[in-house]
Amino acid sequence: MTESSFAETPSLVAPPLMRRMAAWLYEGMLLFGVVFIAGYLFSTLTQTRNALDNRHWQQAFLFVVFGVYFVWFWSKGQTLAMKTWHIRLVDVNGQPVTQGRAFLRYLLSWLWFFPPLAAGGLFALPGGEVAVIMLGWVLVWALLSRFHAQGQFVHDALAGTRLVHYKPATSPQRTKFWHP
Repeated sequence: MTESSFAETPSLVAPPLMRRMAAWLYEGMLLFGVVFIAGYLFSTLTQTRNALDNRHWQQAFLFVVFGVYFVWFWSKGQTLAMKTWHIRLVDVNGQPVTQGRAFLRYLLSWLWFFPPLAAGGLFALPGGEVAVIMLGWVLVWALLSRFHAQGQFVHDALAGTRLVHYKPATSPQRTKFWHP
């Protein structure tokens, strides 16, 4: 480790739940751009003219694109939303996350969405009902972090990762050469 990385080692304190959920919502907004670009790329490469054509292949493609996005950024420590909200992903010892562990976390993070989606498909529920079930499930899933000893989400505990408060050391102020 370099001297600067020691200075930037995060404390292993979990950020407040509200800040983590705010980062989660912000991440969702940022993913609209990722979905748009990936969807355009998929439609162009497959010459899909109707949104319902190749729907399952497109969903699989987006699953892979999301996986690449999250594994890449999590193995670097932060996504843009996490940087904005001063959150960093580390392993249980406070060390950077490997790509393998980031991939495991990505797979386990689908526990936020998979059960309501599976219930909707299994019982042929309309989209509105699935949305209500999804909202309730996300709320319960987030509140479960209150019962974890370090305040971590269940998928983080299972993946051996943790979200921590992280604010990088500020760089020294540059000398201004021009004063108005």
